[in-house]
Amino acid sequence: MVQKLLAGARVGAAWPLVAASHPIHKLLADDALFSEADAQIAAAEWEPLFLSAQQNKLLAALSESIVPGSGKARVNRFVDLLLSVDTPAHREKFVASLAAIESESQKRFGHPFAALAEEKKIELLTMASKVEQESKEKEAACGESSADEHTGERAPALHDHFEHLKGWISGAYYSSEAGMRELGWNGDYVFESYPACDHAESHD
Repeated sequence: MVQKLLAGARVGAAWPLVAASHPIHKLLADDALFSEADAQIAAAEWEPLFLSAQQNKLLAALSESIVPGSGKARVNRFVDLLLSVDTPAHREKFVASLAAIESESQKRFGHPFAALAEEKKIELLTMASKVEQESKEKEAACGESSADEHTGERAPALHDHFEHLKGWISGAYYSSEAGMRELGWNGDYVFESYPACDHAESHD
């Protein structure tokens, strides 16, 4: 299973769906990471390596709402494995994005995201996917800025957190066998480079 996943990942089938700057790109290209991944992800007594139980529950719910089928593909487990070997900065950013979604869920509906009915989950995520433009328009109208006064960088909006999490989730799902098949992969292995040509003559 993991060998098939790696074969597909080398093709880069999932990567066009995620921004090139997203940290999942580098992790998916690391073959050594997957040496024992299959056993870890599929273990009956599986426990998160990095995420807390509550964060994992939230991630599982988010994943299924953003990309249906993520639960069966164990996307939350795969993302947790990737995070366990990622940089502290990337892990911190991921946790902050989870917290932002959870905070918005509590603010709007008074319940954790994982406890919401599916229509409420979709409502929140749809809002998060569109809120960036509305925020910019509001800032322009009011003459305000969300940039940090010390760094000059804009503070992440809910939209940014949503896009960040979506990158992790979609990258993980479409690097799984189920996701790869959705993209047209038929299970065949691929070559990292083309085999040497058997013919002596050269080809244009």
